[in-house]
This record gives sequence, structure tokens and C-alpha cells, in this order.
Amino acid sequence: MTRVWKWNRPVTVREVLEDLQQERSIAYTTVMTVLDNLHQKGWVRREAEGRAYRYEAVSTRAAYAAALMNDAWSQSDNPAAALVAFFGMMSQEQRQALADAVRIVQGPQTREAPEVSRTQPPEAGEPEDGEPEAAQARQEENPGSARGADGR
Repeated sequence: MTRVWKWNRPVTVREVLEDLQQERSIAYTTVMTVLDNLHQKGWVRREAEGRAYRYEAVSTRAAYAAALMNDAWSQSDNPAAALVAFFGMMSQEQRQALADAVRIVQGPQTREAPEVSRTQPPEAGEPEDGEPEAAQARQEENPGSARGADGR
């Protein structure tokens, strides 16, 4: 499966065989049997091309890993404890990847600006919303607006 996922295209038994033979000695029939087993299990689909087949992954490697984790988790009699134990085994990088994945699944969060409660009215020249940039812009537009009644 690693080769099929890595190449991300339909592959023949011969292509997988030649790649594997760079690492070790392996028989054509062994590769053919493994790909046939993967087809029977539903992990690859195949299409006839001449006298051979081209095999293609049915799902991504990430989906396969997710299915394995889901299967293992569903076998637990205490799913919460299983998750705690699993998270405890994670490296800091894995925990960060988990946090990123949770953010993606949750989708964009809309953040509303917190309401400012005032006990006293704003001073002259201070905007009601408390944003100094807005006060600066208003003062530049109308320089006399920030002054008090006596012109100061």
C-alpha cells in the first residue's frame, strides 16, 4: 500500500515489484498476491489493462490511519480512558497536530468584540467604543472637536 499511496496513481504489479526489488529480493507472485488480497479487502480497486491489472488506492493513507484509530477506539470498553492513554503517549508535535486538527474540524469561530461597560461617560475626544485610532482619525478630521467648551 505504501507504494500505491506514494505514487498516487494506478500501478501495475510489475511497477511495484521493480521498486521493491531495489530494496530486497521478492517474487512477482508475492506482489501479485498482496495486491489481490488488498483488492479483495476493498483497499484497492483494479482495472484490466491488457493481460494485467492496474491497482489504485480506494482511500488516502490518512483515511486508512483514521479508520484504524477509530476501529481500535471502538473496541475499548472505556473510550475516555483510551483517549487519555493515547494522548499521554503523544509527543508535543503530535499534540500540536491534534490541536490543529480539532480547530479544522470545528471550523472558523466567530469572535464578537466584547461589550465595554462604562460607569462614566467618555471624556471629551475619547471615542465611545474605546478605540484610540478612531479618536485620532476624528481629531485629524476636525481638530476643534476634541477641545472643551473653553477651546482647550
